[in-house]
Amino acid sequence: MRKLIFFMHTSLDGFVAGLNGEMDWIKFDDAMFDFVGTMTDQADTALYGRVTYQMMESYWPTAGEQPNASKHDIEHSRWYNKVTKIVLSRTIKEIGQNNTKVISGNISENINKLKQLDGKNILIFGSPSASNSLLKKGLVDEFWIFVNPILLGQGIPLFKDISESENSGAN
Repeated sequence: MRKLIFFMHTSLDGFVAGLNGEMDWIKFDDAMFDFVGTMTDQADTALYGRVTYQMMESYWPTAGEQPNASKHDIEHSRWYNKVTKIVLSRTIKEIGQNNTKVISGNISENINKLKQLDGKNILIFGSPSASNSLLKKGLVDEFWIFVNPILLGQGIPLFKDISESENSGAN
């Protein structure tokens, strides 16, 4: 069975973005890029919430073709363009691209069906609202959380509205 893996950067105080969604505080280096490349090689599906999908779609399809593209931009752009993308959204019903599907209802049932299909892992990048929803439904199998050495003080929290101990069964 395929795994759904939660992939997120966070600050030391548990925020994934600033109040206005800013993520300019996230630190990347060659070791991080190499690790990400190794992990994305083990996945053939990317899952996003609508907002994160639109942000990714505005950058990654052509990032590797830019004159100043880094090795990471080239590799991740190539990966992004070939994988299946799943978008969790209540507001859009169809994307209109061959390798992109929208799930707008029956999330648990649809994600469990997706996990049963042959293939590699499924990565959910960012998408804090969608990620929290999947976590609460017990659908996340693994967490890759990258802690950045910064305190934001406020912003969008990594985990939201957790009122009791949550155990998704994840690693």
